[in-house]
Amino acid sequence: MSGRPEVLFPLFADLTSLPGVGERLQKIFAQMGVEKPRDLLFTLPHSGIDRARRATIQGLDTPGVVTVEVEVLEHRRPRRKGGAHVVTVRDAGATFRLVFFHARPDYLERLLPLGARRVVSGRLEFFDGAPQIVHPDHVLDPAEADDLPLFEPVYPLTQGLSQKVMRKAVRAALARAPDLDEWIDESLRAREGWPRWRVALEEAHNPLTAAELAPEWPARQRLAFDEFYAHQLALALARAHLRRGKGVALVGDGRLRRKVLDSLPFPLTGAQRRAIAEIEKDMAAPRRMNRLLQGDVGAGKTLVAFMALLIAVEAGRQGVLMAPTEVLARQHYAGLGPLAAAAGVRLEILTGRDKGAERRAKLDALRTGEVDILVGTHAVFQDDVTFKALGLAVIDEQHRFGVAQRMRLSGKGPAVDVLVMTATPIPRSLALAHYGDMDVSVLDEKPPGRTPVATALVPTTRMDDVIERLRHAIAEGRQAYWVCPLVEESEAVDLASAEERYKALSAALGDGVVGLVHGQMPPAEKDAAMARFAAGETRVLVATTVIEVGVDVPNASIMVVERAEIFGLAQLHQLRGRVGRGAQKSTCLLMYKPPLSETARRRLTILRETDDGFRIAEEDLAMRGAGDLIGTVQSGLPRFRIGNIEHQTALMALAQNAARKLLHDDPGLQSPAGQAARVLLWLMEEDKSIRLIAVG
Repeated sequence: MSGRPEVLFPLFADLTSLPGVGERLQKIFAQMGVEKPRDLLFTLPHSGIDRARRATIQGLDTPGVVTVEVEVLEHRRPRRKGGAHVVTVRDAGATFRLVFFHARPDYLERLLPLGARRVVSGRLEFFDGAPQIVHPDHVLDPAEADDLPLFEPVYPLTQGLSQKVMRKAVRAALARAPDLDEWIDESLRAREGWPRWRVALEEAHNPLTAAELAPEWPARQRLAFDEFYAHQLALALARAHLRRGKGVALVGDGRLRRKVLDSLPFPLTGAQRRAIAEIEKDMAAPRRMNRLLQGDVGAGKTLVAFMALLIAVEAGRQGVLMAPTEVLARQHYAGLGPLAAAAGVRLEILTGRDKGAERRAKLDALRTGEVDILVGTHAVFQDDVTFKALGLAVIDEQHRFGVAQRMRLSGKGPAVDVLVMTATPIPRSLALAHYGDMDVSVLDEKPPGRTPVATALVPTTRMDDVIERLRHAIAEGRQAYWVCPLVEESEAVDLASAEERYKALSAALGDGVVGLVHGQMPPAEKDAAMARFAAGETRVLVATTVIEVGVDVPNASIMVVERAEIFGLAQLHQLRGRVGRGAQKSTCLLMYKPPLSETARRRLTILRETDDGFRIAEEDLAMRGAGDLIGTVQSGLPRFRIGNIEHQTALMALAQNAARKLLHDDPGLQSPAGQAARVLLWLMEEDKSIRLIAVG
């Protein structure tokens, strides 16, 4: 099956091929991300209106929607232009009014002739003590009223679109939905009580009660599973493709690693030893490694990664460590320098700043194999960067590199093993969605020598006390970070607030004591300011959040976060992790502007109670949602129309198991279930992964 299966053509046709959808509506639908009939199928109603027929409005709760059969008693035309046209009607037990504004009287008299019976449905409310319905949603001849659903679905809309137009378009799209072969294993479908795909669509778009709108309702759950299943199949195919790419068994003899371990002042944690063993086993296998190293702030990921790089060097290959920013790349380079020296291997750095002869010299040393380990930014992706024999790529990820880039980097050499590091503990559901193609090692212990950080909440009204505490701490030889909030989206405002704070602290603490780092600075200035702080020349570093990733100054033992209530939980946890790296007792002061909202209070309280990054990440996910948690735009996180990764973790895990089982049993997707799964991949627009299916 090289192209989209014919059975799906009607769902991928132009939207204007649906009756009643012209170019104007096509543009309006596009604003909702609806571009073809298929998208309408997966735009489900979010609520519904009970249109069950009543005998009378008497005794009903108001305001509320009511559907009754009435007799038309009287028309009162508006006295002035645009005024109200009032129609008095009577049901089996009460008389009330229908009110219309800006309507043509002759049209209304044809719609509601005197003495005629009509079924009306709309929102009943009391005005001046009298019951009325303003602009009924439906006015129907009793003979046609059977077409009115007892429970009417309500769809998400955008400006210029009405429920009526939306429902008509959805009905037309549903009429095109074919009966597809089943891709879900029959025993799983029976166990979960899920309907077939075509039936599930009909039920999801025609709920009979409010309960049928819940994500747990079998029809909806099945459709969410389909989305997750297609996504997990795509990830599993990518994983299988990487593994099929003939790997090279990289087996080290341990000599370089022993030198580094002997030079360390402390032993490895159990979690570090376990992760290194998992990586070593993967690298020794004849297929490519594709592993995620997940660790909380300060769990010692970089050391584990360096050990992995040394395995590659011991095996006669080169290694590369990629960081998302220049500041972080330089930090890794500085931090790994002593370890490389202990092992006796050549370490080099390559960033966008390298130009001309210096850059050429580095590239030559890489090509000839003189450089054992390269640290770099995405400058490493450039075509003129070639290795003599690249064995392992470590990506310090911060969620910035997607699957496609991981594959590109591993193309820098035959069969390159890939290890991705992330410092953000990721809740299981997100890890499944984002890294479902990878094996995972978790560092869940802190190395010795990390002191717990005391966290306190302080209102901004006590600013003077905080500055006074800083003065004492500086006198004792301690250092502090002061993080300013990103107040608005505009960097100019952030900059102003950081500069104001810098001036105020300089005035209070003395000249030359305070440094400043912000996002607008040229990289060289930023690095210089960081270096002065690291060397202890400046005692307080005022910064916007550029310091949240990776900067390591063991002597800094105080972290002040101004307006902490506007930061995310994970971000605050990362910032707090910048202190507590030395032997001194460390403090994190979260300054907030009272009064706190309920959510902000909950966020700050969680931080005060725990420093377990995984628990914090789960809470953050529950409070903010996946897209915000890791920045959907950069995260490459899939956007599901029906499934909800925050709340359907178990369903995602079920989908991953099902996808891996199918590919284990049928790697080429040739069986009936495999063929059906191919159709699902086309349906869910995961067709890129079809090219990765094993041939033969």
